Parts: sequence; structure tokens; C-alpha cells
Amino acid sequence: MFIIRMLLREIRHRKLNFISALIAVITAVGLFVGVFTACEASRRETVRLMRNMGFNLIIVPEGTDMVDFWSQDYARKEMPEEYVHRLANSKDLSIQHLVARLQKRIEWRGRKILLTGILPEVQMKYLPAKSAMIEAPEPGTVYVGYELWRGTDIQVGQEIELGDKSFRVAMRLEEQGTKDDIRIYGHLHDVQEVLGKPGRINEVEALGCLCLGDALADIRQQLARELPGTHVTEFRSIAIMRAETRKMIENYAALIIPAILIVAAVWVGLLALGNVRERRAEIGVLRAMGVSSWPIAVLFLGKAVLIGLVGAALGFVLGTWLASHFGPQVFPLTARKIAPMYSLLSWSLIGAALMCVVASYLPIVQGVMQDPAQVLREE
Repeated sequence: MFIIRMLLREIRHRKLNFISALIAVITAVGLFVGVFTACEASRRETVRLMRNMGFNLIIVPEGTDMVDFWSQDYARKEMPEEYVHRLANSKDLSIQHLVARLQKRIEWRGRKILLTGILPEVQMKYLPAKSAMIEAPEPGTVYVGYELWRGTDIQVGQEIELGDKSFRVAMRLEEQGTKDDIRIYGHLHDVQEVLGKPGRINEVEALGCLCLGDALADIRQQLARELPGTHVTEFRSIAIMRAETRKMIENYAALIIPAILIVAAVWVGLLALGNVRERRAEIGVLRAMGVSSWPIAVLFLGKAVLIGLVGAALGFVLGTWLASHFGPQVFPLTARKIAPMYSLLSWSLIGAALMCVVASYLPIVQGVMQDPAQVLREE
């Protein structure tokens, strides 16, 4: 009770010092929580943006001439459509977002075009369901590339002929500046019927994590076990860009968060040092009256712990508000996922209290270990 009474008197007597230290901790914890929450949102936003760049793996039949593949934009060899479902049921493959395609160059209205059939995305069975990366056309509908509808009378809702079948134009695609501008996309089963290739595909696109080690070699080994007779290759530039962007976000968090904590710790330590120096005379009187150094040290350390706990609680509220208020404006794709991270509250309480104790320890030890007779003589 003596220590508690002394602690409360100390706080009342030195309000400005207490408030200044409290502001330091609130600022540090608030920035820590805000930045950490924002970094999590940034990571999710980056993953979503990188994912929207497209697939980075393509699985083709074994023996495909890759020179021919890159020049034609599709594999001439084919494989069963059932392969994509076999991949989805595998638990050993580190890939996801499987999309089966059947593609071929055909002549349409006097032009050479790429006719592409897409099966709606197949999810890996062992992974939680995720939003699809692409939207496949509904059966009986097609998406028409920019160069194929530009300058023509093709309108959304209009019927066009492909082979001996009619399809409704569900979308006129915007200009991409790639060969997608000369594509007509349809549902896989419709295109299989048009091309006379039921149950056949010539590629499977997928998304894989290729940012660690020789991940492509590992995926190839996995695929050789699960689906012999196929070959996987990667879009290297997309994989590198994904990996480098994620590394940049991680490095940013690793730099900014420790900097915030160091500045706050120095701030609290300097305030503690100033407080102890201002109280040299009082400490000397207490020591001269027979009060041991231990209760005096506990008094100052208790104050540091109290500052840490109160500052952490208020800082958590501040940081959460900053993240929830400004986060949706900065990270619109993942705005709905920006929520209070209550796991940070316990870490903030413990970390802030320890930070204040460590920052205050040396000034306190220096103050309570001084010779009371010398202090009183100087005063």
C-alpha cells in the first residue's frame, strides 16, 4: 500500500512528466498498431494485385514443342479435360486456381482469330474456397476481343455464328494490347463442340508460389507423380515481379516498425532520466531517512509499468482507428478485411510495459544508487 500511495502521489506531483511519457507510449503503440495493421492490409492488397496480373504457370501435354507453343500461343497436342479435376483432387501440388483451356486458330469473317474455350475455375479441394481469378463465359455466350468488334456492328446481346452454332455476345472486351484483342472466348464445352474435340483441352493455367528456392523444380516433380504425360512451365517475369514486390513490403515493415519503437524507447528513457535527476534531492532525503533503495526503485519502475500499460491500451485504440479510418482509402481492394487485430493488444501491453521498464532502468539505478550524503551536500 505504501508503494501504491507513493506512486499515486508521484504521478500527481509530476503530472507533466507522466503525461509526456504517456504520450510517447501512446504514439509509439498507436503507430505500431496502425503500421502493422496497414502492412497486413498492404500484404493482402499486394497479393490481390499480383494475383490479378494473371497466372504464372501453364501445364501442357508432354512433348509439346515450346517454340511452336510460344509462336502459336497454344499447344497443338491435347490432353483429357479430366486432368484438371485430377489436379484439383491432389493434396501434394502447391498450386491453385486451375483453369482448363482449349485453343485453336480459326478463320472467322475473313480473319485469323484465336478461339479459346475456358472452363470455370476449378479450386483445389484441400484449400479453402477463394474468389476466381477470371470469369468464364456462360454456356451459349462469348466474349469478343477488341480488334474483332472495333469498327463493326457487333453489339452486346447480338448473336454471332461460330461454325454451325450461334452464340450471344455477352461482353465486348476492352483493348489489351496483346493477342487477347483477337480472341473470342467461349465456354469450354461450347468450343469443344465447335472444334469437334469433346472432352479435350490443350493447356491448364494455374497460380503457384514460385518465390522460394527452386519452387518450379519442386512443382515439376509433384506434377510428374500426380499427372504423368504433362509438362509445366512458368511466366518468369510475373513470378519475379510477385516475389520482389512481396519482399519489398516485408522489408518496409521490418524497417519502419523497429524505428518507431526505438524512437519511443529513447523518448521514454530521456524523460525517466530527467525525472530522476529532478528528484535527486527527494531521493537523497528518503535514503537519509532510512528508506532502502529497493522501494524507491520499485516506485519509479511501477510508474514506468503503469505508463506502458495505459499507453498501450490507448495506443491500440488510436492505431486501430487510424488503420480503419485511412486504410480503406489506401487499400480499396481489401478494405473490408481491415479490422481490429486484437492479438496485437496483448503484445502491445507486454511490449510497451517492458519497453518502459528497460528504457527507465539505467536512469533509475543511477538515481537510487547515489550517495545520499553527497546529494544533500550538493543541494
